[in-house]
Amino acid sequence: MLRAIAILVATTLIPGLELRASIPLGFFSDGIRGALGLPVVVAVCLATNVALGMLAYEAMAVAEGLMLRIGWFRRHVWPILVRRRESLRAQVEKYGIWGVSVFIGIPLPGTGAYAGAAASWLLHLDRRRFWIANALGVLAAAAAVTLICIALDSGFIAEDSFARRLFIK
Repeated sequence: MLRAIAILVATTLIPGLELRASIPLGFFSDGIRGALGLPVVVAVCLATNVALGMLAYEAMAVAEGLMLRIGWFRRHVWPILVRRRESLRAQVEKYGIWGVSVFIGIPLPGTGAYAGAAASWLLHLDRRRFWIANALGVLAAAAAVTLICIALDSGFIAEDSFARRLFIK
């Protein structure tokens, strides 16, 4: 049981994969699904991904402090980031939590908690608003991926479809 949880957590922590890979892994791996059951698989992946987003956001603040100590970064890169942040301020205020939630929740490569944390930090979304957006987005992604897995497993998605070949070998 602990081994199955460790595999799910490790897979969820991989940038670009997150729970988009760990839920299907747990769902279609008889060993993991048998040891934990589907609800526990989803819960472990969901909790890990939410925590991952929060940690990634906090790491951005630490990285910012370290990078600002480097003169070249402070003189050449930081002004570009500040200008970009200011130019996007209207969209951040308009879409805020919902925009970040949708970005995190879309189960596609390049989206997710890591990318959402980086975008939120760059756009200067405050911690509380990011944490809410992260939780909502990861919950939406978990629901979407779980529904896709259930559809694949039940045969709702055709046997010869690309989606089925992608998830089931």
